[in-house]
Amino acid sequence: MNPAEHEMDEAPDDRSSSETDDGETDARTESATLVDALAVHEIEIESSCIAPLEAYCKLLWDWNEKINLTRHVSYDAFVARDLVDSIQLANLLAEGEEVLDFGSGGGVPGIPLAILRPDLDVTLCESVGKKAKVLESMAKELDLSMGVYNERAEKLLDDFRYDVLTARAVGPLWKICTWFQPHWHSIGRLLAIKGPRWPDERGEARHRGVLHGVEMRCVAKYPMWGTESESVILKLWQAGRPELG
Repeated sequence: MNPAEHEMDEAPDDRSSSETDDGETDARTESATLVDALAVHEIEIESSCIAPLEAYCKLLWDWNEKINLTRHVSYDAFVARDLVDSIQLANLLAEGEEVLDFGSGGGVPGIPLAILRPDLDVTLCESVGKKAKVLESMAKELDLSMGVYNERAEKLLDDFRYDVLTARAVGPLWKICTWFQPHWHSIGRLLAIKGPRWPDERGEARHRGVLHGVEMRCVAKYPMWGTESESVILKLWQAGRPELG
């Protein structure tokens, strides 16, 4: 099999190597509730989002005992890594945009995005069947109106167009660009969450020639919890088209 054809969710998050304790927070800041964790990490969200996000955590962690979906199994880890990523993405999205979160895995960032920004039309895409079934179950229990596809994103783009694609921990840039090489015309822009090694990934993608015809810009930088590094969000879009967002 060509390396570019591997399942999307098999690729590690390039930010995880500097994490300690498998994503768990230090015991000194262990939070008993989502509200506590939000206060510890000084993050403010709409009060209407707290209950559904807490319900999502409980569903995710319950399913995680049956199928590997996440390493972030505390409220602090969820807030400082998953929710922060989702908030940063939400800040880059215009009202009412159609968003495809591909390689959704346990639902981050797609499900938190749908909760934080109910104006968005969010679709989840997961190529692993058992994970897609879990996503569909969680979306139903959370009363979220969102499509869930057990398919590779490239196949969906044969028939659909999206304003935004979101990606976290699905693969290095060269793979992502290879997957979507024939499909940039169907993508308004792609927002990829990356860690401190992103310049190396960019260099590899350029070396392989898969950034030809693609524009890329770093649109967000923010501290990576528990480390001295930064997370970034990269925006990619088809060259020759207006930059959106």
